[in-house]
Amino acid sequence: MNDKVEPSASHSSTSQTAQEQVRINRITPAYWQITLHNPPFNIFGPDSIPQLQAVVHAIETTPELKVVVFQSDVPGYFLTHYDFIPPLSDSTSLRNGPTSLHPLPDMLVRISRSRVISIAKLRGRVTGVGGELALASDMRFAALENLEISQWEAGAGFVPGGGPMARLPRLIGRGRAMEVLLGADNIDGETADRYGYVNRSLPDAQLDDFVDRFARRIASFDGDSLAEIKQAVNYASLPPDAEVAAGWNLFIWSVQRPEAQYRIGELMKRGLQKDPDIERNLNRYTEEVGKR
Repeated sequence: MNDKVEPSASHSSTSQTAQEQVRINRITPAYWQITLHNPPFNIFGPDSIPQLQAVVHAIETTPELKVVVFQSDVPGYFLTHYDFIPPLSDSTSLRNGPTSLHPLPDMLVRISRSRVISIAKLRGRVTGVGGELALASDMRFAALENLEISQWEAGAGFVPGGGPMARLPRLIGRGRAMEVLLGADNIDGETADRYGYVNRSLPDAQLDDFVDRFARRIASFDGDSLAEIKQAVNYASLPPDAEVAAGWNLFIWSVQRPEAQYRIGELMKRGLQKDPDIERNLNRYTEEVGKR
């Protein structure tokens, strides 16, 4: 481990490993499934950013594309947190994206603004970057009995960097956003449905068919009308880039504080990124490391 246990998002040429982490399945020219594949925990590591950048670019530059579904094929995990092993400089040294934001918030903002409709299909653990990707998507559908969604960062002593402070209050209201962000606890499928965190939660056995039918229905409509409707909704609902940038800056500053370094270090000692029990129960372990 490096001297500092900081998350990374290093930019590198797309390697074979990176290619395997984010896969495009072109169901039809108008409908793609984007599958996240970085077992065992779908951690968002250094190779993830250039691969996701390539996917976002493809989404933006494919005229016939109308709808994408983000999903995972790693059992129990949609997408989780940063890789805490490489140095923070691997992230801070990256060139900003087209929005002038760091590549991670840049990609999330571009997914929200794209003319293509985006759907996040959620089951299992949805943590950190996973929650931020879900919030950046236009719609979220979840497995009722198999969802654990959280912004866990406060429990580890730092601030989320992918825009949930800007997006969640607009989605579920200020009080509930505070509950999610400050409580750093798990939100189950029933609660996520009731709060409006997801569009709806369905029995796990029904989720795939429902999302597929819904995506195909959207893909059958006129692309220009879809894009214009989304643009008008964006005017009323998306946060300005300055709010997203402020969250990223707070993340970079806060993750370097001694308290964050201590808490992340303790979690790593206990097996973060190695032990499935810790990855599944971050809410419990983050509370434990704070009791000293």
